[in-house]
Amino acid sequence: MDIFIPGGTGQLGNVLTRAFTAEGHRVTQIGRNGWETLQSQINQADLVINLAGRSVNCRYNGANRKAIYASRLNTTRAIGEAIRQSPSPPRLWFQMSTATIYAHRYDAPNDEATGILGTTHDDIPETWRFSHDVALQWENEANKQPTPHTRKVLLRTAMVMSPDPGGVFDILMTLVRRGLGGTNGDGRQYVSWIHEQDFIGAIRHLIDHPEMDGPVNLAAPHPLPNKEFMAMLRQISGARIGLPATKWMLELGALAMRTETELILKSRRVIPGRLLKTGFTFDFPTWPTAAQDLFHRFRASTGGSG
Repeated sequence: MDIFIPGGTGQLGNVLTRAFTAEGHRVTQIGRNGWETLQSQINQADLVINLAGRSVNCRYNGANRKAIYASRLNTTRAIGEAIRQSPSPPRLWFQMSTATIYAHRYDAPNDEATGILGTTHDDIPETWRFSHDVALQWENEANKQPTPHTRKVLLRTAMVMSPDPGGVFDILMTLVRRGLGGTNGDGRQYVSWIHEQDFIGAIRHLIDHPEMDGPVNLAAPHPLPNKEFMAMLRQISGARIGLPATKWMLELGALAMRTETELILKSRRVIPGRLLKTGFTFDFPTWPTAAQDLFHRFRASTGGSG
């Protein structure tokens, strides 16, 4: 296949590119630059995986909010237009979305059929409402694009865990090594995640199931509270100390690091209902087995210094 990955120069793009090129597929990535070739790349592609979007790991000030919206909506619109104009459109368009589209909740998991979208609590921070709105508008923009000859799948993706430098797991292990891998806030908030091997496997599964379109949750079937999630990281790494961080401490740290506490404190309890119903089998369905595998590979990649 010819696979085109707009926004594919980051962690997820590199994860997918490694997997697909190893199978003999031709993969083309573009980052922030290179969009002038969009139409020609679309014309050649069998599959498009749009990952484009400014990182949300920043403070949600006016300028960053504008950039976050524009980087998602404009690129999604441009890809839809290029697909419509193509004399030979790709047969499948994977559009990145996010598990953040679901409500902050502890009571029950969110699947595609019964999950609650957007905001349900009046007392959540305004920045969390912004994230919900971004996610909803992102999907709405993709849904507005008529692509009658191209199947469209919205990837509501949880944190993808791989041992790559700069990825989520790398950042978490850095905190653990520094003795900062304790419980965040009250530790009740659920963490949704997916091992890179299952992320790749889910993409293959969706390619092979032409009946599947629309939103699909890409998350492991067993999200867990932050307290248990962080405890497992300390256990596998042999960390003796993991200082907890209260909400006010996290707010100060987020301010200093120019990011938002929503990335840590929002309860993302998401399960992959559609994947499971169509027979997808996870290699790493639980966090203990996934964390062990990731840690061993992380240590090997860092020369045993992890």
